[in-house]
Amino acid sequence: MEPKPIEISALGRPLYPGMLYDCRCDSFIPGVTLWDKESLKNDLDVHEKAMTDLKFCFSDTLRDKTSLLDVSANLKASFLSGLVEVEGSAKYLNDKKSSARQSRVTMRYSQTTRFEQLTMSQLGKIVYPQVFEEKSATHVIAAVLYGAQAFLVFDQTATKNEATQAIEGNLSVMVKKIPKFFIEGEGNLKMNEEEKKLAEEISCTFHGDFEIEENPTTYMEALQLYKKLPSLLKNRENDAVPVRVWLYPLARFDTKAARLEREISVILSSKVEDLLDKLENGERTCSDLIKNTTACDFQDLMERLKLFQEYLSDYKMLFLKAMCRLLPAIRGGEQNDQALTDVLITHRKSPFTANRLKKWLENVQNEVNLLDSYTRELSDCPVVTSSGLDQIVFNPRVDTVICFSFTSLNQDPYLQSLAEYLMADEFEKLSALPKSNGQDLPSWFNNPDIYERMKHNLSLFKGFSEANKENEEVRFVITAVSDPSNPGNSIRLYRKGKMVDSKFQPVSKPPAPSVDVQNGNVVLKLQESPTGVTLQYRVEYRADSDDADRWEIIDTPDAQETFTLTGLQLAQRHWVRYRAVSEVGVSEASKSVFFSYKGTLSVPVAKSWNQTTLSLFNELRKKIMSSLGTSYWSLSTIKSEVRNLSDLSTKTVNKSYTEPIPGGLKLGQALFFQGVVPSDCERFVIELKTGTKDDGNIAFHFSACMSHVCCDTFRNRAWEKQYNTAWSPFAKGAAFDMFMVIKPEGYEVIVNGQVFCMFNHRMPLESVSTLKIWGDVFMNTFGIVEHWSTSTFSKEPTSGISRGKFSNIQSEVTSPVCNPSKNYTGPIPGGLKPGQALFFQGVVPGDCDRFVIDLETGTKDDGNIAFHFSACMSHVCCDTFRNRAWEKQYNTAWSPFAKGAAFDMFMVIKPEGYEVIVNGQMFCMFNHRMPLESVSRLTIWGDVFMNTFGIIEVTHFHMILWHKPKHFCQSSIKIHVLLSNNTFLHQVDVVNLKVTIPAHVCGH
Repeated sequence: MEPKPIEISALGRPLYPGMLYDCRCDSFIPGVTLWDKESLKNDLDVHEKAMTDLKFCFSDTLRDKTSLLDVSANLKASFLSGLVEVEGSAKYLNDKKSSARQSRVTMRYSQTTRFEQLTMSQLGKIVYPQVFEEKSATHVIAAVLYGAQAFLVFDQTATKNEATQAIEGNLSVMVKKIPKFFIEGEGNLKMNEEEKKLAEEISCTFHGDFEIEENPTTYMEALQLYKKLPSLLKNRENDAVPVRVWLYPLARFDTKAARLEREISVILSSKVEDLLDKLENGERTCSDLIKNTTACDFQDLMERLKLFQEYLSDYKMLFLKAMCRLLPAIRGGEQNDQALTDVLITHRKSPFTANRLKKWLENVQNEVNLLDSYTRELSDCPVVTSSGLDQIVFNPRVDTVICFSFTSLNQDPYLQSLAEYLMADEFEKLSALPKSNGQDLPSWFNNPDIYERMKHNLSLFKGFSEANKENEEVRFVITAVSDPSNPGNSIRLYRKGKMVDSKFQPVSKPPAPSVDVQNGNVVLKLQESPTGVTLQYRVEYRADSDDADRWEIIDTPDAQETFTLTGLQLAQRHWVRYRAVSEVGVSEASKSVFFSYKGTLSVPVAKSWNQTTLSLFNELRKKIMSSLGTSYWSLSTIKSEVRNLSDLSTKTVNKSYTEPIPGGLKLGQALFFQGVVPSDCERFVIELKTGTKDDGNIAFHFSACMSHVCCDTFRNRAWEKQYNTAWSPFAKGAAFDMFMVIKPEGYEVIVNGQVFCMFNHRMPLESVSTLKIWGDVFMNTFGIVEHWSTSTFSKEPTSGISRGKFSNIQSEVTSPVCNPSKNYTGPIPGGLKPGQALFFQGVVPGDCDRFVIDLETGTKDDGNIAFHFSACMSHVCCDTFRNRAWEKQYNTAWSPFAKGAAFDMFMVIKPEGYEVIVNGQMFCMFNHRMPLESVSRLTIWGDVFMNTFGIIEVTHFHMILWHKPKHFCQSSIKIHVLLSNNTFLHQVDVVNLKVTIPAHVCGH
């Protein structure tokens, strides 16, 4: 190769005119020159060369970084192999991204000041010719360009949920804006709020030849430094460092001198660069995985990652060692380019190729994702190490430990192949080993059979752990335990400090129970768990009106498939489910089954019993319905949100109720009342009194008539200014629920879901201590809602539609019969006959016009209606429709139905007609006009939310009389009950109603 001058980048090295340089290993030789110091000093040509340059780099590859520093292919190869150690601003080349989620943009600011070169006069004045003989150098530094460079490296790391591409875009825009920001004064920048927010997330690293007081670490600090950079070198020209260097070949002085025989080809240098880039990408990805919190939880996986990281580092070191050995030999003519080509071929045969590294890292990432998804599914179970598992297993307070174990985390044939390759040191032998086949064993989680078994085990473990999480003697944990006999995962059972089953199968969710209601009994058919060993069952049941989380529990004595459930109430709708019980815990609950119960009711009748239909059905009504009365709100909601709930149902009309208010009144509370207005009501009164029962002061007097409501205060034996409403929300015979909300300004009254009135405070709230109720009202319930604003009740008045026709009134009803937009029509099994009664429960919408109940004859196409019951808010119309014409209409003088109010109603079938009882009060009688046996179908339509419909049949009445006055008569009435949902009837079976009657009532 003909000797020629070479231009290279100084890379922060102290290279000055006259110094010797060996291009074979790209190193300078200090202390040895061709000329003496004086000659070099006197014959140096120096002139200014001022220039400023600004460049940006938007990637972190070795190619782009060396290009930014204008590094030649040969010098790049020396740097990559470790022959060249960089200094100053060139340390930027060693600044590598630590994470694959890290975005990076680099700004390079460069400035040159002067140019120095040797003159021709030195060529004939060589003082130390022995240098040529020693062959220690190939070139002499003939010229140097001085200046300084600064690299501002801006980084931003994307979070787990952020897209790296979006981060890169924002970062690039922010860095390119730096020269454009207008600086008005010291530290004053024109940046909008969005730019300031982005700047806070950007970090900065400085590499430079400038002397600065403190390195910038943030975007804003970098901005301030950029402002100062032009003046830093200008004020200190002597601080300039070599930037570019020109080398002159020694062979042109003397042919005996060492020479650069050949340069490394650009193609080979580029391939080496690409190889090292891919190795560094693998290092970054591995580093990210090591920092992953899920990977950190599993020691076996973490050990594999660290081993991979170690092997990759060792391989890189071996590769660079080979490069260090070959580059000087090739440049010195001892070997040709083929030696470097052989090294690259050897790499392509190794298990360290980019594709195999990428494939392994992707598999590990998938493995981490799988572990993450499984641990999130089991978020209530801790992940423990092997030592942590031992601590739990040997804890004397823990009887049983059930462990979800990942059994294949330490198996990795690829790592074994890496270790074997490194042991062979193939770069020393150059292809002594055969090419790797590249066919690694598939990952354990990619095996379909293993994956399906893992999902099955996850389902079993999750269900069992959730079902037994309250059991303090059983602990559930996640860990990694190597077990080749159970690839993937397994459930391990430890008892009393010993592992008793490495493939434990817990009991799991059994099939839904079969419910057979017959002869007064509820017989359940139960099935064993599909997994594990079932020793017995745990039966759970609750009434439909109870809280959904409150279940009564009964354990069966064994695993017999049938079990009789006892202790249920008549005409109550119930839910039942069960669990399989094993030696170490219970399974998930089966699917709940809905049913209605038959049973025997014992009803004691007071002396006031008058042997009327109303008396009998009111006793039955008490058994069928809650003692809390007829309310829009479900029993479970009332019980869960109302404090100091009082049953006032034993109070009769005109009987006063006066009791202290528990805890007094406080802002934010609400008083809850549920009652029924008697059909002959004139008025009823609710009073909030001060002091004791005998204190005559009344802070709030609420007097309800049917036309209006009067509100007032009574103080110092005198009424104050009376406030009368324009109307009344109460109707004769109608039920109501009412809240008095305690607000800062006064008492807000809400009746049947609508805000009715506001009465401003006239007396201090803290003085109110007593509640008094008197007048014509059946008050069933009183209680206190502690936090009105957050209660379920408070949402209704502000919901917009509240109790309108399109509201969700039936949201808590399991199987409603119908609503204003969906009518109900269905057959009546067996038709109607005297002794039966139809039972209805529902809610009247707040915007109701009317609703209708029709008892029809014949088929759907037959238009005859035996009993047409059309309910308006002012009256009820009763009629018969026959032969396409209405007959004589009967209108009641009033209506027991109120807008927004709940109701319950019996239609009792008597020989003479239909007796209607609403809210426990006799309402009307409609005489038969068509044969009773012709009635076969029920239709409900119009503005009503009908939640429940049932049929009650008195099939037998028997009375036994004793002749002694002191004894009681006893009657037995058999009642057949049918409960309905929206399309069909559920038969509950015969119910025995035993009524105990005082003897004097019987006439003895």
